[in-house]
Amino acid sequence: MKTVCMKIIGLTVAALAALSLAEAPMEATWRKLTADEERVIVNKGTEKPFSGKYEKQTAQGVYTCRRCGAALYRSEDKFVSECGWPAFDAEVPGAVRQQKDADGRRTEILCATCGGHLGHVFIGERLTTRNTRHCVNSISMDFVAEAALDDRFQKAVFAGGCFWGVEFYLQQARGVIRAVSGYTGGKTRNPTYEQVCGKHTGHIEAVEVLYDPQQTDYETLARLFFEIHDPTQVDRQGPDIGEQYRSVVFYRDDAQKETAEKLIALLRDKGFKVATRVEPASTFWPAEKYHQDYYFHKGTTPYCHRPVKRFE
Repeated sequence: MKTVCMKIIGLTVAALAALSLAEAPMEATWRKLTADEERVIVNKGTEKPFSGKYEKQTAQGVYTCRRCGAALYRSEDKFVSECGWPAFDAEVPGAVRQQKDADGRRTEILCATCGGHLGHVFIGERLTTRNTRHCVNSISMDFVAEAALDDRFQKAVFAGGCFWGVEFYLQQARGVIRAVSGYTGGKTRNPTYEQVCGKHTGHIEAVEVLYDPQQTDYETLARLFFEIHDPTQVDRQGPDIGEQYRSVVFYRDDAQKETAEKLIALLRDKGFKVATRVEPASTFWPAEKYHQDYYFHKGTTPYCHRPVKRFE
């Protein structure tokens, strides 16, 4: 299970995702709300403390907006605050919008996709290392269990050098629920880092992204991928040299393949000698725990990856 420390270098999120967080108009596809749900979500009410079904829940999965279904919070960011409502110290990047509450004192939090009222956010209570508490009404949310995530959301797999840097930038993009460093493209089952570095398994370092299609799309993530690594380098990325560092887009369906090929063609038209390969996705093996969230735990930024605008 990933533990994404998104708040350590939070300002990067805005720079990576230039998507509007403005409140969306009502859509026919939104769920029909009960009277109690409408009182909280639409009319900004509050459920009684200790009455919500998710207040003490510890199951693994993703919490979504009750009205529009957008992914809001990960179970790994949930903690017990004893305040009477579910508490989270981080949100899915870009999923939650903040504004001054009508009382003029508190900060209201809303679903960035549909504008539904979620609750309030409090800073400075020192309840977790992130020093943040999203106090959310259970009635404002639904829950997608871990086993159902693949059916509810979508995945993408990118390889562009050391997976530490690729993961660092992709996991901060709007709508990305989870980014996992791992190995793919080879023949050995459950390979280790040492085996991959030994160049005997055929695997390369890659990152698997789980994302919410209501908040982002594959092309947005693929464009970001081509702008956080140098796609013109062959079997390397900066000082990291070897076939396990080659640039590859692993497509999961024809639509992803067509998108990757389109973006490569655009870059070549601009004069970039793109070396990125486009290959069908195969089994993805998560890397060892110490590889996950490497730069967030270290508190530094990647040494071989940096954002460079290439499509403008």
